[in-house]
Amino acid sequence: MTSEPPRRPAAFRLDAARVTDDPEAAVRPSDRPVVLREPDDLPPPVELPRPRRRIRWADILFSGLGVLVTLGIGLAIDRLIRDLFERYEWLGWVGVVAAAAALIAVIAIATREIAGLTRLRHINRLRDDAAAAARRDDGKAARAVIRDLADLYKDRPETAKGRAGLAAHAQEIIDGRDLIGLAEHELLAAFDTAAKSLVLSTAKRVTVVTAISPRAAVDVLFVLISALRLIRQLGQLYGGRPGTLGFLRLARTVIAHLAVTGGMAAGDSLVQQILGHGIAARLSARLGEGVINGILTARVGIAAIDVCRPLPFIAEKPPAMADFIAELTKLNAGKGGKKPEV
Repeated sequence: MTSEPPRRPAAFRLDAARVTDDPEAAVRPSDRPVVLREPDDLPPPVELPRPRRRIRWADILFSGLGVLVTLGIGLAIDRLIRDLFERYEWLGWVGVVAAAAALIAVIAIATREIAGLTRLRHINRLRDDAAAAARRDDGKAARAVIRDLADLYKDRPETAKGRAGLAAHAQEIIDGRDLIGLAEHELLAAFDTAAKSLVLSTAKRVTVVTAISPRAAVDVLFVLISALRLIRQLGQLYGGRPGTLGFLRLARTVIAHLAVTGGMAAGDSLVQQILGHGIAARLSARLGEGVINGILTARVGIAAIDVCRPLPFIAEKPPAMADFIAELTKLNAGKGGKKPEV
């Protein structure tokens, strides 16, 4: 029995698929054409059911508890003032003055919180309108956006030159996307530079402090406080000026933005970034932990810039993690005797 010699590999050419719009064309199985279906043959779109609006029982619960607590505090103050008047009349008047001062303070705090929430909502709406105008290249909508943006920064003296340049060149541009880009360059370029410097300085501070800290709990607490302070500072820089409630909503929005964009991922991507910059072999264990904490803080800062900025990044270059990593790794170069710059 003779064995056949092994078959040698051979090259062959595949014929390109023939495209035809005739569904009745007779074809061989081995030479099947690609049939283009007419739009009438496409299946009808499936309409998804609209989500039913559900009752938010948690909001009703907290609203009811808030009303009850407010009524209870009011009745307690009223009873206290009546008792003071029964004891001494002048004590009653002192209680009335104190209650009036507390009421004025509550009204002022509530007004400030409402104003902060209104500013944040206005910035969010402005960013959405700018993105829509740039996407549709709508000049009319873009002009309305830049008018609102100029009005937002009318009390900021550092934007006077930019607002003048925007007003001088806005009439010469027709395209909506170019108008948004002009507003970015004239009004937000300086704020973007200051925001990047703020994020970098905070990340450097976190890197140094957590590198020399002996306790992991201190590291976590310092990183958390620094990140929250950075979010508030960026909000104030871009004109949000959030109050307490506005800051909580802003922080929640930043965390949600991090979750959506994957900014909190500190696993393989972060390790690859560090290894890609060639610093793994040069970092000590403690300084390496500090650099990672600084990188995570920079991620929070980038997300906060995206959330606090009144315009999306269209013409200007958005901040990238590579820029901050390159700066943070310079701290390791100066550890041999120089004090890291923070």
